[in-house]
Order: sequence, then structure tokens, then C-alpha cells
Amino acid sequence: MSGDVHVRFCESLGVRFPRATRLVCAFELQADAERFYNVLGSRLEKFGLEVAEEKTNLIRFSPVNWKVSGAFEFLGFEFRWGRGRWGKPVVKRRTARKKYRASLASFQEWCRKHCRLPKAVLFAKLNAKLRGYYQYYGIRGNFESLADFYHHARRLLFRSLNRRSQRRSYNWKGFAELIKVFRLERPRICHDF
Repeated sequence: MSGDVHVRFCESLGVRFPRATRLVCAFELQADAERFYNVLGSRLEKFGLEVAEEKTNLIRFSPVNWKVSGAFEFLGFEFRWGRGRWGKPVVKRRTARKKYRASLASFQEWCRKHCRLPKAVLFAKLNAKLRGYYQYYGIRGNFESLADFYHHARRLLFRSLNRRSQRRSYNWKGFAELIKVFRLERPRICHDF
């Protein structure tokens, strides 16, 4: 990027954004990034928007020294450098660890509240919940996190179903048969970008 910094937003047809919540910009040169960062606040003011200083920063994210470059989180994903199929540095994405743990905790709480529902209703709601998770986090390169979430979700469901009474309702073999009958949603990649 050279010369003046231009930040364009949708200005035509009376389209208004009450708040632009997230923006990531990548630059090849540090000077360009600093110049853009300095101009961004004044440009956003023209549209009645402001930059949240506590959430805005410049970070070095370079494939040149990718092991030192670090990682950053954006929209529930962790972006980091790694080796691609052919040994070249590529940007890898996975579910952010904080979001992953929060999702598992939320899932555990949901299982405790809903484990007494009839099994057909329980599995219908559970599959809708898992589908929603897979549709958000199901991007190429994140299958390992999805599979790990599925594994832990099964364990939490097993534990919750066995807490419904004083006696254990299922062993692992019986639980596997139950999952075959009610078809627990398996992880899958939904987005190829």
C-alpha cells in the first residue's frame, strides 16, 4: 500500500451500520499498517462510529518468522501459522480455546437441564444444538477441534443420562446402541473457505 490511505465503507443507497463490530486488516509493511491505524479513527468518525481502543491493536503476524509471530483470536477462532501439506507456511484456524471450553461448559449445563426429556425429543434438540456448533466452527482445517468437541459431548451426555436415577441407566455398549438408534449428529466441515 502506498500513498494515501483509503478506507471505504458502503456509503450508497442510504445503508447505515449502527455499529461495525469487527474488522481485520493485513498489511505487508509495518509503516502501511501504522498509517492505516492512525487514519482509521478519523475516517470512522465521519460515519458516527468510533474505534474501541481496548480491543484495537497492531500485531506482527508474519510467515517469515512464523514460530515467533504468535497467534490471535478473531470471531471465536484462533489464527496461527503452521506448515501446510507441502511444507510451506500457511495460516491455520481452529476454535479458540476459551470459546471451546465455554461451549463445553454450556453443553454440560444444557445436558443437566434437559436429560429428563423423552429420548426422541432430547436427541432432536441435541442434534440441532450440535448442528449449529458445526455450522459455525465447521471450517476447513478445524475438523480436529470438531471431533474433539463431539467426543467430549458424547461423554457429557453419557454422564448426564446415567444421573437420571440412582442406578446407572447405560454402560458404554448400551449407550453406543442408543446413539445408533437416535443418530447423534457427527462432526462435519460446512464451509470450505
